[in-house]
Amino acid sequence: MLDFVDGTAFNFEQGQRARKLFAAVVLAALDDAIADDKKYGNGPDQIARWARSRDGREVLSCSGIDPNERVVKGLMEFVSKGIRTSVALSREESERRNAAEQAEAA
Repeated sequence: MLDFVDGTAFNFEQGQRARKLFAAVVLAALDDAIADDKKYGNGPDQIARWARSRDGREVLSCSGIDPNERVVKGLMEFVSKGIRTSVALSREESERRNAAEQAEAA
């Protein structure tokens, strides 16, 4: 019984690591689309095409994201904002956005 629990815990940890790896691929695809948007102006179209492709749907699924049309629209909106993923996920950007929302509410 103890071996089964250890094996299950190990498999769960491996699955979590794989999910994080695929999430990093999604973030890289977003950064590439943002770079394309700045250079060629077609970033949202690029990320939509990728997310709707077989490979894109597979990567999104493996990262724990349901590859539906709502997600594609969200990815397109994110790319159109032009904020790199490293900046968007930083604490400073989060605090800046919260301060801006509170200023708008007041």
